Amino acid sequence: MILDSFKLEGKVAIITGAGRGLGRAMAVRFAQAGADVVAAARTLAELQETAAMVKPTGRKCLVAQTDVTRSDQVNAMAAAAIKEFGRIDILVNNAGGYHRGMGKKLHELADDEWREGIDTNLSSQFYCCRAVISQMLAQQSGKIINIASGWGLRGGKNVFAYACAKGAVLQLTRSLAVTYAKKNIYVNCIVPGIFEGAAQYFQGGKFIPLGRIGRDAELGPLALFLASEASNHLNGAFITIDGGGLAGGITPTGVFPRQSE
Repeated sequence: MILDSFKLEGKVAIITGAGRGLGRAMAVRFAQAGADVVAAARTLAELQETAAMVKPTGRKCLVAQTDVTRSDQVNAMAAAAIKEFGRIDILVNNAGGYHRGMGKKLHELADDEWREGIDTNLSSQFYCCRAVISQMLAQQSGKIINIASGWGLRGGKNVFAYACAKGAVLQLTRSLAVTYAKKNIYVNCIVPGIFEGAAQYFQGGKFIPLGRIGRDAELGPLALFLASEASNHLNGAFITIDGGGLAGGITPTGVFPRQSE
């Protein structure tokens, strides 16, 4: 049956940024599909809430309090996953987000603000991929799903480190895909548009062709597809999920971020 190819029974998935929002939605969806989950984020209380939401599915949820901008903590997270489950089948690099330098002009950006944006949104994904790749090579299988942003595909006024980092995530995805394809390791990228966590910046999404922002739960099925055998000939791809935002060209509206001239 074709639906069987979407099942994740026997799989182990690491999901970063799983304490809330899109990460939590993906963690629950993966567990519903049969996967055991390693939920990683910085805030322990939020991770415990995610684990409580996974529990009714009957799958295990290992809580891994992790700052993904620190490679030592990322390596410890991967080691804990292997110790608990003996394998890592899926990595979803979801952690990231806005930072202190957002909205500043180039000459206003301090070195530490630049580094924060790059480390939060790019170095973190590099660290996580590096931490799991040896296990995936040993298994001769794996699925890596990087999460970028529409800002990685277009310019934004006074959006420097974030846009540069998200654009680099696309290239990280491509490089990983062509390097490990023959090892049965697939690497793809989801490019979300405006979802619930950013609604306040975009006037409720009225400039999006669909007329609304995305709902966190709507990302889970796409991530599930990329994590499952249903996507086994998809590699190095970018899939936008943005209600038609890029197609409709929302950049000229200038709705985010709000800038003075």
